Amino acid sequence: MTEVVNFRRNKQFWLLCLSTALFFSSFNMILPELPHYLESIGGARFIGLHITVFTITALISRPFSGKLTDTIGRIPIMIVGATVGIIAGFLYPLALTVSGFLLVRLFHGFSTGFKPTATSAYVADIVSSKERGIAMGYLGLFTSTGMAIGPMVGPYISDAFGMQGLFYASSIVSFLSVAVIFGMKETLPKTEKLTAKLFLVKWDDFFEVKVLPVAITFLLTLIPFGIVLSLIPNLSDHLNIPNRGIFYTIFVAASLFVRLVAGKVSDKYGRVPVLIVASFLIGVSMIIIGLATTQTMFYIAAIIFGVAAGMNGPTVFAWNIDRSDENHRGRAMATLYIFLEFGIGFGALVSGWIYQNNSDLFVYAFGFGAVSAFIATIYLVYFQVRYGSERV
Repeated sequence: MTEVVNFRRNKQFWLLCLSTALFFSSFNMILPELPHYLESIGGARFIGLHITVFTITALISRPFSGKLTDTIGRIPIMIVGATVGIIAGFLYPLALTVSGFLLVRLFHGFSTGFKPTATSAYVADIVSSKERGIAMGYLGLFTSTGMAIGPMVGPYISDAFGMQGLFYASSIVSFLSVAVIFGMKETLPKTEKLTAKLFLVKWDDFFEVKVLPVAITFLLTLIPFGIVLSLIPNLSDHLNIPNRGIFYTIFVAASLFVRLVAGKVSDKYGRVPVLIVASFLIGVSMIIIGLATTQTMFYIAAIIFGVAAGMNGPTVFAWNIDRSDENHRGRAMATLYIFLEFGIGFGALVSGWIYQNNSDLFVYAFGFGAVSAFIATIYLVYFQVRYGSERV
């Protein structure tokens, strides 16, 4: 595959970044309102499950999206992922029961099972190895922008047009994300036609062994993120914060430019040292969130969590590409996302089980996230001592 040394002049890269921002905004804009919506249809005891079921289908689809990305091409798989988001936005208003709602969440999960896998493989194709960290930092910048704008505007759309209006808005934004990538050039040199046999996955299609150290790190640091997605709206209500999406906006804003610096630093000094600091800060932020009794503590924790996420994201993805085989980048990215989905889903599920709609148990739910992050820190320190920084 041909690498483009100066990705900053590559129009395809920036179109992909714009599409990514729109895509992540589309499904994140509904997140702050989902716990309240679930309660309104009688699903209060299922808080956290709406995140878990979303990640289940995303996780299941990864081996397929990875294989298809490496066979029929990057672009078609991105289109499939965004199209699922379009359809889901129109299905939510039709799901008036808890079971129906959770079924739509299951379907919606296919969107993140497909598009990000192909997106990351596409970026790996057009960026040189010496600039992977900074390129992933830029992609993460747009990802974070989408994740920040979505939760920020979602509550306002819901207040103005109701939950149905919010769901339709999500669908429209997902459509815009797929419209941007039409006309982009395919980067897979040799593509295959879609046939039934491509859906027959073997064990080798599930995991790229070379990237397992990266995937393990990501899993441990994404369990806290699952907890944040699941419980922050409830904690916001407990602290009398009117906008349930403000935490997401603050932490994403804090992560924006950190992503660029962290990516560049990891290109120069290695991925592992940056990840050690990031995982430690994630653990610290989880402790502060769990102990937060004031809005000030809550916002400080959001900033620390954002800085840590900004360091973690682009560095992990760059490290994953470093370790992947050029001919199996889709599989390598699918492996990483499998562990991502499992980490988020597991974090959301366990935290919901710990929380049990009891505000006194917030400290234990977020404490569980802190333990996971500190285990990641210990693992990375061990890896650093034994194998080094893995500089490019």
